This record gives sequence, C-alpha cells and structure tokens, in this order.
Amino acid sequence: MTTAIKEAIKTNTMKALVYHGPGNKAWEDKPKATLQKNTDAVVRITTSTICGTDLHIMKGDLPAVTDGRILGHEGIGIVEEVGAGVTGFKKGDKVIISCVTSCGKCDFCKKGMYSHCRDGGWILGYLIDGTQAEYVRIPHADNSLYHLPAEADENAYVMLSDIFPTGFECGVLNGQVKPGDTVAIVGSGPIGMAALLTAQFYSPAEIIMIDMDENRLQVAKSFGATKTVNSTDGKAVEAVMALTGGEGVDVAIEAVGVPSSFLTCQGIVAAGGRIANIGVHGKPVELHLEKLWDRNIAITTRLVDTVTIPMLFKVVRSGKLDAKKLGTHTFKLSDVVKAYETFGNAAKEKALKVILKG
Repeated sequence: MTTAIKEAIKTNTMKALVYHGPGNKAWEDKPKATLQKNTDAVVRITTSTICGTDLHIMKGDLPAVTDGRILGHEGIGIVEEVGAGVTGFKKGDKVIISCVTSCGKCDFCKKGMYSHCRDGGWILGYLIDGTQAEYVRIPHADNSLYHLPAEADENAYVMLSDIFPTGFECGVLNGQVKPGDTVAIVGSGPIGMAALLTAQFYSPAEIIMIDMDENRLQVAKSFGATKTVNSTDGKAVEAVMALTGGEGVDVAIEAVGVPSSFLTCQGIVAAGGRIANIGVHGKPVELHLEKLWDRNIAITTRLVDTVTIPMLFKVVRSGKLDAKKLGTHTFKLSDVVKAYETFGNAAKEKALKVILKG
C-alpha cells in the first residue's frame, strides 16, 4: 500500500466508540462523518461525556440501537463543514450540540416538543451515529446547535447538551416545583444532581435526596440537599414518611429508571402531589392505582426537549449555576472504553459525570 493511499484512508476515517450489542463496544475506525443533507453540519468533537442512557444501551434496554452504531449524544465541538442550507453556523464556530435533533418546522417543533420532531428527536447515538467520536454529523444544524464563545469553559457547558435540560425539564418543570414545596429526588446520579441544582431556582423548603451510594448523598448535601436517605436497607419510603411527619412529599422525581425507584416515588408522594419521571425504563413497572386513585396525584413522563438550553446558558454564564462541578473524572476521548468502566462503577470510583476530551 502506497503512502498516498494510506493518507487517503486516514483522511476519510475517524476513531469512534462503536456498539456491537449488549456489553460489547470498541474504539475503532469508522468512515469519517460527512454531510448527507444541505441542512447538516459536521462537527469536530472537542469535549463529550458519557450518559446514564448510554449504560442503558449497553445493558440492552434500547433494542433500537443496532450493531455498528456510534454511541453518545452530548458534546461540544468546532464546526468543520456545513451544508448549503445552513445559515446560522459556519466553519470554525464553537458549538454546543443538543442531544435532541429538531427541524424547528414540524407541528411538534412548533409546540416546543423537539423530542418528537417528525425528522429528529433523540436520534444521536441511538438511531444515527453519535458524539463519542472524533467527528459527528448533526442534522438540522440551525436548530440543533448553539453558539458557544471561544473562551467558554467546555467542561461546564457540555452539561447543557443533556443532563441539565433533562433534569430541569423532565423533573423540575414537569414536577411543577414551587416555593415552599418538599421535593424528593430518587437517584443521586448526574441527572438527579441536575434536578437538585435546578430545583433550587424555585426555592423549595426541603429537597430530600435518595440513593444507595453514601458518597453521592454527601455530594448532594454539598450541592444543596437539605436531607438525605440511604436506601440500601430497602426502607426509603418509611424514612421519607418519617421525615415528612407522615405526609409525604409534594414532588417525587424519579431519576434512575428502574422499577424499585418508581415504586418508591408512589410510596412517598403526598395527596395532591406530583410524580415526575425522568429515568429511562427498560422494564415494566407496577402502578398502584388501588392506592393512588383518590389521592389527586399527577404522574408525568417526558423526553427532554432541550428548549431550556438558552435559558440555562444564561444562568451558567452569570455564575448562578456551577455546571462544571458535576464533572468528577476526565479522560482522553481515545480512552473512552476505560471511561465507561469508571462511569459504570460509579460508587467504587466516586464518579458523577465523566468528561471526554478530544
């Protein structure tokens, strides 16, 4: 093979984390991301992360993810190329990549339901190749990217790709957190922590964090939780009811995505309260309507729409929200397999958000 051919192959390939079925992934060569439509952009990844949803994919909870898919849906990068129909971005722009792709024109997009876009939604790292790669193609770039100043701290703003909009929109907004409320968040992982931090926008009286990881509970206290419950003994419901004088909580936010955590939310919600589900559920859960039917309970579900990214951007820029403190570990993008091991053993490694640097 001649040097010219080797260079041509190198130019047209990139490294990426590729899914090969449950429990099987590899950092390998893939064809370099290219424009497919005139509304696309190609972005060179400079910062990415691993999400709890990626772990659900690796467990096989999302069978729509097929062999050969590049994982990842969060990231910051530099625009490498834009299609002829892209008007808001140009080569060299630094951008935040929304985890949700949206055309901005369909009926759902016009309602602000970007997650249900007729030609998008959550597709990155799910139905199309994602951001845990050297390059990524972003469909509908004008409505799916956000400008970021060149000097901005990428470790902070990458958190706006997914976890902060998700915690805020699916947990805090759907849960209708109000001043004086008692809020319980089941799950103190990155999404639960994002809900904890953004719930404080509305001055709830109490925020109770529930988890089996004592380290995460201590971190949650430093982030503003007023009380914590270690659920290792299986008695979280009894503990929360004791903390609330037997009344329960006004808002129960489910931030794990397993049957037991949703069951906990049902057991601790007060009459007239709200259960806001955030977690990605791969298995059926029990709904105890025989206990809830007369309790004036609202149960909400949602896939993040990312419509709050511009607002959250302003709050981070003002210093009112310290987004970067969720990042506990940093790896080179090329060490992403090792990063998955760390993130997948969060309790042992004391990991929250794992940052990948391109």
